[in-house]
Amino acid sequence: MFRRTFWFTAGAAAGVWATTKVNRKIKQLTPESLAAQAADKAIEAGHKLKDFALDVREGMVRREAELGGALGLRTPVDPELPVTRHIAVEAARTPTHRTLPCNSDNRNEDH
Repeated sequence: MFRRTFWFTAGAAAGVWATTKVNRKIKQLTPESLAAQAADKAIEAGHKLKDFALDVREGMVRREAELGGALGLRTPVDPELPVTRHIAVEAARTPTHRTLPCNSDNRNEDH
């Protein structure tokens, strides 16, 4: 008699456990739950991407300071401030040759 009661109780407990596990899994697979999980993953990925960008920025500022020190260039006091451009850099960026307009009416020009 006690054996049957034991196995009946064990079977009932296993059934309740399995039912709760299945119900939890079903709730996890609803569209709302999947959307919430996707949103959480997207937010987490955004935070990781932001941390990566900040690490890259920090390394970039550090390397620019090293190169500026090696080349004898002035560096800004605050790394958040933009770097001042030098006259030689500005002169190299401005074209010194004359450019023709792209929509010229001259039909004799070479193409």
